[in-house]
Amino acid sequence: MYKEILYSVVDYVATITFNRPDRLNAWTPQMEAEVRAALSAATADDNTRAIVITGAGRGFCAGYDMSLLIPQQSDDDGVDLAGSSDNFNQIFSYLLAVPKPIFMAINGPIAGFALCFGVFGDFRYMAEGAKLTTSFARRGLIAEAGVSWMLPRLIGTMNALDLLCSARVIESREAERLGLVRTLPAENFLATVQGIARELVTTASPRSIAVIKRQIYLSHFQSLAEACALADKEMKAASTSEDYKEGVAHFVEKRAPNFTGR
Repeated sequence: MYKEILYSVVDYVATITFNRPDRLNAWTPQMEAEVRAALSAATADDNTRAIVITGAGRGFCAGYDMSLLIPQQSDDDGVDLAGSSDNFNQIFSYLLAVPKPIFMAINGPIAGFALCFGVFGDFRYMAEGAKLTTSFARRGLIAEAGVSWMLPRLIGTMNALDLLCSARVIESREAERLGLVRTLPAENFLATVQGIARELVTTASPRSIAVIKRQIYLSHFQSLAEACALADKEMKAASTSEDYKEGVAHFVEKRAPNFTGR
């Protein structure tokens, strides 16, 4: 079914693996289409509660495959995109609308276009010693694919400007200090991230996680009053859900939860 990724589901966790290790998993249109298809499959699958994305071999993704890039002619059409309401249907912002938590398991180098993709994950774990770079400014390019919007929200304006304008290479520990990732030992890295994902979605309600994720990302475009109104509405709906009843029952009965996501 897939040519440039691998896809599997084990114990509620779907794993999507970029699978071009001979090219450090460099990004292609084929890979992008397959990642979207796999995410759609994971979203529709009741047996999937979390999604882990990683890379085959020694790298996560080296960015867009440079062999596929060609110089572009300037075509400034003067279109004003200010106020666009299609915030969750941009090139990578659709990840924010996936109702299941997405874990980026950054096992090796991540650069450019791949970093744009990575910042739209919900959780980012990075193997000790792995490196990242935005790379754009050193190629005469600009901050693309929404990274100029998302990165400052994750690490602050000055830090985002530093990484984007300098395009310097940083290692996992600095990325962690900036608040961009959490670092884990390289040994058994993927299995550790999968375990973290599995624990999250089996000890907490998948329904609650989906709603909270939506609340968090909608809040970027809401006033406080709008966020509170949505919370009131969702709290009423949650109080009649199966997961709420199970959440109370397992606590009172002092046993492990058995959430259904309903």
